[in-house]
Amino acid sequence: MYETKTLKEKLRLFSIILIPILITQLGMSLMTFFDTMMAGRAGASDLAGVAIGANLWMPVFTGINGILLAITPIIAQLTGAKANEEVPEKVQQGIYLAVALALIVIVAGALIVTPILNTMDLEPEVRNIAGFYLLSLAAGIVPLFIFNTLRCFIDALGKTRTSMIIILISLPLNVFFNYIFIFGKFGIPAFGGIGSGIATAITYWLVCVLAMAIIHNANPFRGFRILVNWVKPSFKLWLEQLKIGIPIGLAIFFETSIFSVVTLLMSEYSTNTLAAHQAALNFASLLYMVPLSVGMALTIAIGFEIGGNRFREARIYGYIGISGGLFIALFAGVVLYVFNEPVARMYNANPEVVSLIKQFIYYAIFYQLADGIGAPIQGALRGYKDVNMTLVIALVSYWVIGLPTGWLLANYTTLGPFGYWIGIITGLSCGAAALLWRLLYVQKKYRETGSHPAVE
Repeated sequence: MYETKTLKEKLRLFSIILIPILITQLGMSLMTFFDTMMAGRAGASDLAGVAIGANLWMPVFTGINGILLAITPIIAQLTGAKANEEVPEKVQQGIYLAVALALIVIVAGALIVTPILNTMDLEPEVRNIAGFYLLSLAAGIVPLFIFNTLRCFIDALGKTRTSMIIILISLPLNVFFNYIFIFGKFGIPAFGGIGSGIATAITYWLVCVLAMAIIHNANPFRGFRILVNWVKPSFKLWLEQLKIGIPIGLAIFFETSIFSVVTLLMSEYSTNTLAAHQAALNFASLLYMVPLSVGMALTIAIGFEIGGNRFREARIYGYIGISGGLFIALFAGVVLYVFNEPVARMYNANPEVVSLIKQFIYYAIFYQLADGIGAPIQGALRGYKDVNMTLVIALVSYWVIGLPTGWLLANYTTLGPFGYWIGIITGLSCGAAALLWRLLYVQKKYRETGSHPAVE
């Protein structure tokens, strides 16, 4: 990261940060995309089982990952303030916290996954695939959380291309492992949908080892000596990260969990309906990586400028992100509308499933518009370390407005499963409007005070 003066310089630096983040996020999302698509090729039960397992796992993963994301604004503001000597301890404590959180998730999962699956109205084969998919995935949780912490450190320095390279190396390996374990190749039994969990866990170990090797040996990372001279765990520094990370994590959890809860509520419909819903949601989530990447880039750029007390520059980056988010939302809607048929056929060859996927994709167009605005604004607010109000907005818009609206439409109108998608659209739209108001309020406070204000 470096200081910029003109709009042209800002656009150039923002592009340098954004493009690798986008490729990285698309690569990570493509892992889930290929998991789902290749599992679907193994059969509708495999697709539905992976869908249930993934929708139980993703809210937990994204919520915990939100806690780890606190490292990004912490390091960005430190480097913006030229306090590099404080960086190594912050990252090491982040790694300790990541391991602790991973172990908590593994233990909790061992206790509650089976009871949750048993309460759902699932076909026995689908329940079995979902359970063993999650069991195999658990083997990679510790390295995954460590990698995400290291990635936050790498990205906070503006070296987002490094994260991109790691993911680009790991993506084809993940597809290869899927091919082996899902379909049974090279003497290994065919595990079907369960094999995608095995493949993903192996990939998590590879990306973690690769990230550690780069940080230890490559410039500028090795100058920070992150992986040497380890300090003892400090609960005080854990609390500093948790103070920022928990609101981020809960806000992300409230957003992602609504999709998972909707999928679980839709288990009362046929396996084909559930499979079609998951396929459409999976592709829409792939497109969501674009506005999400804009938000992550804004966190880095705005955090750096705020750390150096350059509030005007931070505000300009915010405007760049909002404008880009709006354009991206419109583009994503066009992609979903034009390519709905080819997308549907990528997931399944059953004509009934393909027809249902196409209908779900049309609804996905509208919530992409809300996501394209809301996700960049969330990233901008994280750069300001303004996270508490974002949590409240997420809770109200998704769970007080979105989910009840969807449930009522699904159960008391002829919309059926599509009613849940209208509820999601409603919640996301309300959330985007409230986030925009919050960003403008925070920017005004910084502009009026000329220093770090106590924003409430």
